[in-house]
Amino acid sequence: MQPVVVENIVQNYRTKKMVVEALKGISFTVDRGEIFGIIGPDGAGKTSLFRILTTLLLAESGKATVDGFDVVTDYKQIRNRIGYMPGRFSLYQDLSVEENLEFFATIFNTTIQQNYDLIKDIYQQIEPFKDRKAGALSGGMKQKLALCCALIHKPSVLFLDEPTTGVDAVSRKEFWEMLHRLKEQGITILVSTAYMDEASLCDRVALIQKGELLSVDTPKNIIGQFKKPLWAIRADEMYKLMNDIAADPAVESCYPFGQYHHVVFKTQEKRRQTLEEIAKGGEHAHVEIKPIEPNIEDCFMALMNN
Repeated sequence: MQPVVVENIVQNYRTKKMVVEALKGISFTVDRGEIFGIIGPDGAGKTSLFRILTTLLLAESGKATVDGFDVVTDYKQIRNRIGYMPGRFSLYQDLSVEENLEFFATIFNTTIQQNYDLIKDIYQQIEPFKDRKAGALSGGMKQKLALCCALIHKPSVLFLDEPTTGVDAVSRKEFWEMLHRLKEQGITILVSTAYMDEASLCDRVALIQKGELLSVDTPKNIIGQFKKPLWAIRADEMYKLMNDIAADPAVESCYPFGQYHHVVFKTQEKRRQTLEEIAKGGEHAHVEIKPIEPNIEDCFMALMNN
């Protein structure tokens, strides 16, 4: 039995003037014991999907099960089996670290001691501050406390909605190391993120944009499907360079990526000469052009343009 099954989930939000299609027939499955990433920008539908799977929101249509239980009819069983860490810090700010953890343990009729081994590696990092109010913690420490509270009842499936948003790079790295240790204990983990570089840390990912799934596969397989040559180019006037490149009829896409623009042509041909001619025609200075290997963000951009 697969721990998460999603079948043709549709969710719309209505206002007086318009209908916003948040999820457009989403379908996928998650295997037991894997880290499954929902990867997409803000507004892609990630939080709506997580709220449906954690029984906080009713989908307009479609079906979904968690650990074999239906998200509509069996919501009580699901809530006892899952851990959920929402995107915003939602613990009690005026309670201490220890008081928050004891509160969530009590809700699930357990104790910190009973499941301490599960949270030990994480909790030991914040235990020296157990008497500090949660509202006074740093972003990284809040993240660790929220994860401990989501794990204290030993869930079989863990839902993490954009858990690394707003934390520093070191805390992000530590957090993913914690997730891989949790995976070794047999917990199935669904994590959503807008950081494309985190896709490579998942066993499989679902790329989502404007409520639609673009691809569901391993990061390696998604990158392997990028067949066209990819070029990186930079010069002094980057905005003008991007417009000059995008205006060429041979160019499929050109988009900013760090200090460079990434360029894909419509055909398989290597087009260094074309880029050199564009740069020369636009009188660009200090031009650098090089072929590069695609990453998951390049694949996402390519899927969006299909």
